[in-house]
Amino acid sequence: MSSQPDVIHIERDGAEILLAPSAGGRLMTWRVNGEPVIHWPDAPGWSNPPKIRGGNPLLFPFLGRHFVDGEINKWRDQDGVVHTLSTHGFARDLPFSCTRDADGHGLRMTLVDSDATRAGYPFAFRFEAAYRLVDATTLEVELTTSNPGEVALPYYAGHHFYFHLPHDQRAQSSVELPRTERRHQLPGGAISEATPGSPRYSLGDASIIDNFHCFTGPSDQPVRLNMPGLKRTVSFELHQPDSVPWFAVTTWTEADTSDFYCVEPWIGLPDAIHNGLGLRWLAPGKTETALLRLAVTRAD
Repeated sequence: MSSQPDVIHIERDGAEILLAPSAGGRLMTWRVNGEPVIHWPDAPGWSNPPKIRGGNPLLFPFLGRHFVDGEINKWRDQDGVVHTLSTHGFARDLPFSCTRDADGHGLRMTLVDSDATRAGYPFAFRFEAAYRLVDATTLEVELTTSNPGEVALPYYAGHHFYFHLPHDQRAQSSVELPRTERRHQLPGGAISEATPGSPRYSLGDASIIDNFHCFTGPSDQPVRLNMPGLKRTVSFELHQPDSVPWFAVTTWTEADTSDFYCVEPWIGLPDAIHNGLGLRWLAPGKTETALLRLAVTRAD
């Protein structure tokens, strides 16, 4: 894609979201009272959408990096056949169809299997991403996966939220977590042994970049992203009724001067197709949804 895609604008009670269904179902930004909560760059490079540092790229059917014998972007199925699939999957690269909610406050976007997807992921599927402005400060997001095929569907999806945060405010900002274990991916693709997680990390702590904070038990405690310089806290309400469990949140940013910080809820861990950490097998004819809510509160 080399030009600006069609953008859908949704507003409610002073909040707004911008979405680009034809560009990977990308949520571009979320603003509350005119202030950006989700970061979007001034000059996005639509010729290479996966490299746009902003919005929320959708990660499906696999997230992160996967390897076969040290070779990235390869995965081996149960019959031993090796397939090629790009990092974070293909959803963020492909056009979605879309339907607006009857009341105008949300949008549901849909991707189904095609020749483009079956080459590296030989399964029938229906993947839907729905965004809905619940009220002036709450955004509900759901990822729904359906298996219309005749064999079990392996997948582990996730989000890649880019939160607006000026880089000079990073050190005074923090993420609060329920009980977690901390892991990361090793160069060959293996996942590190778990170490005990902390309840709070400074975003200025470079050691948490590209770390997976894996939940160790059910908890109603949300993940909280505290940004006192913006007088804002974003709560991730991950424990929603009828939702599949979220396995981890990942913390990441690109550079010391990046004016964003990513906190990414994931259903599984990278290379789960081989290591099983969060890998889901969806039976034929079944559907399941991963649901979350993001809620903004002012921190005076």
